[in-house]
Amino acid sequence: MRRVVFNQKGGVGKTSITCNLAAISAAMGLRTLVIDLDVQGNTTHYLVGEIDAEAYPAEAQGVAALFKQTVGSRRMAANPDAFVWETPYENLYLMPSSPILTAMEKELESRYKIYKLRDALDKLDEEYDRIYIDTPPNFNFYSKSALIAAQSLVIPFDCDSFARQSLYSLMDNIVELQEDHNPDLAVEGIVINQFNSQARLPGELVAELQEEGLPIFDTYLSASVKMRESHRDHRPLIDLAPSHKLTAQFLALHEELEANVKRLKR
Repeated sequence: MRRVVFNQKGGVGKTSITCNLAAISAAMGLRTLVIDLDVQGNTTHYLVGEIDAEAYPAEAQGVAALFKQTVGSRRMAANPDAFVWETPYENLYLMPSSPILTAMEKELESRYKIYKLRDALDKLDEEYDRIYIDTPPNFNFYSKSALIAAQSLVIPFDCDSFARQSLYSLMDNIVELQEDHNPDLAVEGIVINQFNSQARLPGELVAELQEEGLPIFDTYLSASVKMRESHRDHRPLIDLAPSHKLTAQFLALHEELEANVKRLKR
């Protein structure tokens, strides 16, 4: 099962949602892979901390190395699993980001390598029970590659009026991508993130989205300083604070996602 977590607007919690859902998946005994396609590398930093640049040069890192071997070739020379790293957590694996992804993007796009991630994941499906893909906050080569490779899309929404306008643009882009590249991509749902039940605006925005028929997950994620502590310590919440309120919300959201798995695989 391959999920992409994507929104064209930055700061909506893509990395936090990707890493914490994946960590819960791994804790539940599912062999889980996280793919970091964002050049900022926040997911990579969250799960494994700082990377030793001498031991792991940029051109040899995860996603960059995976794409690099496709340039000048019609097929992948190495098994995609060669670009996967272990994390400190059992059952949780990472294909890390790299600073050179930005420099590579134009060449990859001009050579039409947009299906190569899908080809790689086709080879990894038997190795992993769940695959989560984190994306850059824009509709570029890497996010399109992820959407083409994925079976479902999870959209973070941070209860802001600007986020609502961005959501409409995103949905238009998704429809076009489904028509042109991946008709099987399912919009699994919108995750309400950093929700404040005491404020009026978030509730109004969510109600309006529901009235428009957009798919909203039942579980809302609260704003919490515990998430910042989780980032600082490079420890997903299920490890750092298993009894915290926000952790319980992530567990409930994960349960919703798992309930969809059989339906989406049909």
